[in-house]
Amino acid sequence: MKYDLVIIGGGPIGLNCAIEAKKAGLNYIILEKGVLVNSLYNFPTNMTFFSTSNLLEIGEVPFIAHSDKPTRKEALEYFRRVKESWELNISLYTEVIGMVKNGAAYQIDTSKGVFKSDNVIVSTGFYDTPRKLGVPGEDLPKVKHFYDDPHPYLGQKVLVIGAANSACDVALETFYKDAEVTMAIRESEIYPKVKYWIRPNIINRIEEGSIKAYFNTTVSEIRPCEVVLNTPEGEVTIENDFVLAMTGYKPNYSLFEKLGLPISTDEFKKPIHNPETLETPLQGVYVAGVINSGLQTSKLFIENTRVHSEMIIRSIKSKA
Repeated sequence: MKYDLVIIGGGPIGLNCAIEAKKAGLNYIILEKGVLVNSLYNFPTNMTFFSTSNLLEIGEVPFIAHSDKPTRKEALEYFRRVKESWELNISLYTEVIGMVKNGAAYQIDTSKGVFKSDNVIVSTGFYDTPRKLGVPGEDLPKVKHFYDDPHPYLGQKVLVIGAANSACDVALETFYKDAEVTMAIRESEIYPKVKYWIRPNIINRIEEGSIKAYFNTTVSEIRPCEVVLNTPEGEVTIENDFVLAMTGYKPNYSLFEKLGLPISTDEFKKPIHNPETLETPLQGVYVAGVINSGLQTSKLFIENTRVHSEMIIRSIKSKA
């Protein structure tokens, strides 16, 4: 079947693009490789958003949370309600494999068959693709790039890599659930922009010795029962049961290559696009959401990319 618009990615911005497409009378479908708002689903179980609920709202559907900052559970419930309220057309568990131009339309090959459309929006986020350490032993089962909840780490020797929000959250949460926590931090201090209610806590735990922290340190090797650290004092080997590598995430550049999306050659590796319309050099193909900032993953969020949907649909309608 041919659509006016195919949206790749069923996260909040992908849903918002679908809402705007429906308002505009476009025949559309969302293709999502996992569950609805897949990235949010993979957030830590006990996560609380930094943004307030009203900044996460889309489609004029009120987001009512029990406190000022909503939880992961509340966000999942909210976006389920958005999907139901707007009766959005979405194909879940549909992984995009590639895309080619076939005449005037694009042919999108997926795990569930072929979809055709004159217009495509890529809104895939970046949380699915971790920044790897690139060290021996990173493929061991005990190494996790996604954190779930603290229960599996009860009484275990845990190494947390990183010093930003996720790393500090994970270090504290596992520590309070009786893990023996060590942190390996590339910089000389905890990241200055860590959440204001988290930063003093993690600093205090480090200063009192409850959490051991190695600053100006990188991991050089991961072994089944230990980890080798490269510290200012030289190589240090510590006993270890689990490595939680909270080293950040990046856009899925492998998918971009399969779609033929041109990427900037500078250090930020942004998908090349018109800032006024968000259209890429591929006519009729647009990029939306946090992927537009490339590797500058702290620049764009749900709240400041909600406008992307209106910009793109306006551009598509102007060509009709």
